[in-house]
Amino acid sequence: MSQSIYATTPKPRPIRAPKLHHATFMTMEIDPMVKFYEAVCGLQPIFYSENAAWMVNDEANHRIALLRIPGTVPPVDKPHSAGIHHTAFEYPDFDSWLDNYVRLRDQDILPAFNMDHGMTMSMYYTDPDGNGIEIQVDNFHDWGKSSEWMWASREFAEDQLGPQFDPDKLVAAREAGMDHDEIHRRAYAGEFRPAVEVPNPSFPDRWAEKIAANPELLRGVPFPLAAEA
Repeated sequence: MSQSIYATTPKPRPIRAPKLHHATFMTMEIDPMVKFYEAVCGLQPIFYSENAAWMVNDEANHRIALLRIPGTVPPVDKPHSAGIHHTAFEYPDFDSWLDNYVRLRDQDILPAFNMDHGMTMSMYYTDPDGNGIEIQVDNFHDWGKSSEWMWASREFAEDQLGPQFDPDKLVAAREAGMDHDEIHRRAYAGEFRPAVEVPNPSFPDRWAEKIAANPELLRGVPFPLAAEA
């Protein structure tokens, strides 16, 4: 029997793959970003200065890094520019996930849009710089089962986004006695759609409003003054 070509061909990946550790964002204002990630994702600063912050919400030394680098300027048409679309954080159970929405809603922090993707129910927020943040919960309660559904189901092959939903309708459904599985089933069937859906869907562009409020942002993050001789 001939030897498999695949078995003797170097694979285009490491033998032991590294795990995703953190994401780093360039920003022009550290404080609003720290405040947002602490409120929405429970991240606390490990190190926090005028020009940088490293934040964590688990056992790692950091999960989000924020850098205010001299020369950084506002993005142009950020929601439609190539690059990272969003980062995601996952709750281990439906009630914690929905409770987080209620907590943020009561602070007037609302998602830009919400979708039941089939494998997850996801709420998408926008940070002060216009970066997308997904807060999700696994609908199968098991990554193995949700992974199998993604590659094997006809539903996901035909539609990778799924229907949008109104999170307040989920809150009402839970108060009426429905559990996660029933709420997901109904949301995925389109029963909890919002009155107005977000087209595409896409994140809002924060920068026109930010620049209108502070035109000095157009100058970019200033370089430090040269030390006097």
